[in-house]
Amino acid sequence: MQCHEVDYTIIGDDLQTVEVELDPGETVIAEAGAMNWMDDGIAFEAKMGDGSRANEGLMGKLFSAGKRVMTGESLFMTHFSNQAHGKRCVTFGAPFPGKIVPLNMADCGGEILCQKDAFLCAAKGTAVGIAFTKRFGAGFFGGEGFILQRLQGDGMAFLHAGGTVVEKHLNNETIKVDTGCIVAFTPGIDYSIESVGLKSAFFGGEGLFLATLRGTGRVYLQSLPFSRLADRVLQHAPRQAGGERQGEGSVLGVVGDLLGGR
Repeated sequence: MQCHEVDYTIIGDDLQTVEVELDPGETVIAEAGAMNWMDDGIAFEAKMGDGSRANEGLMGKLFSAGKRVMTGESLFMTHFSNQAHGKRCVTFGAPFPGKIVPLNMADCGGEILCQKDAFLCAAKGTAVGIAFTKRFGAGFFGGEGFILQRLQGDGMAFLHAGGTVVEKHLNNETIKVDTGCIVAFTPGIDYSIESVGLKSAFFGGEGLFLATLRGTGRVYLQSLPFSRLADRVLQHAPRQAGGERQGEGSVLGVVGDLLGGR
């Protein structure tokens, strides 16, 4: 498939944004709410589907949107198009502190699997779908959900991750990882879940299961999963007798409510 050829600049260090430069007629697709700012001349529209198939039809768009709902994402994606005569820029930011990972899909063999909330934006032509793990146990105990997102194309795609991002190249090797620390991996990597034993789980604080990644390909890891950050913030939020948190109207109280979904 032919993706639009976009240029980009990563801005910042730990709270990064990505500035995507569009030539006239070029388009970038993004998750709803990811845009930070854009130049005059950029038009945006919420659409069902990623626009990778021009003649997809209504049923195809509904099917694509339904797959996104299964991953917990919005029914719509936002398409940003340059309708001006010169180059224009649109900037996207991650929803939590961390790094933005730029991926040239052509260098990844045209496909990569990522956690369902890692996708940020991509050049139009990139197909954003779902991929089921090969083993039910991997999804059931994986901590980040049974369904992974599959990105396919030959252009630029951008993922976001918490903390520091580490890229590992495996050559018929195996690594064991906390399930929340996985950002993405190429299809040549086999993903499974293995028990660490009850004693290690209860006294070591690492959980009952670890992800095992083996094979040949790329693996992207994050040092600080958002779920771990949220758990630690809520754990240290002061509470009154009866479980009600002190400072309900304070900044800490508001942050805790947001993280807890209240």
